[in-house]
Amino acid sequence: MIVNESLRLYPPVIHLIRETEKEVRLEELNVPANVQLRVSNLAFHHDPEFWGQDAQLFKPERFSEGVAKATNNNMVAFIPFGMGPRTCVGMNFAIIEAKIALSMILQRYSFTLSPGYMHSPINGLAVSPQHGVQVILHSL
Repeated sequence: MIVNESLRLYPPVIHLIRETEKEVRLEELNVPANVQLRVSNLAFHHDPEFWGQDAQLFKPERFSEGVAKATNNNMVAFIPFGMGPRTCVGMNFAIIEAKIALSMILQRYSFTLSPGYMHSPINGLAVSPQHGVQVILHSL
């Protein structure tokens, strides 16, 4: 739940790029062939229509019954690694690696945010903390 909620708020890639092969109609918009479109998964991940008025809050319990329930079966609302045939090939490895790293850290340490921590994510190729992640590790 924590990994999924972290990926929802801070996906590894903030937009997906797709190119039209032929002219496509998107509601009132006609998109010519060979046009690159940027689809913001960050916008989907923060949309109150999908996630509720608390969409900006870190609430891992959203995923307590799985991704399908968290998104009301609207799977496009949660696409941190893309979707369909172009899903990132490293998705499973990245999720398993994150779980293993967290479990190894949490076996030996607890942590709290530094009193001077200022939450300020910035969007580049990926979402990252502008001032780093300032935590205090406590040995168990």
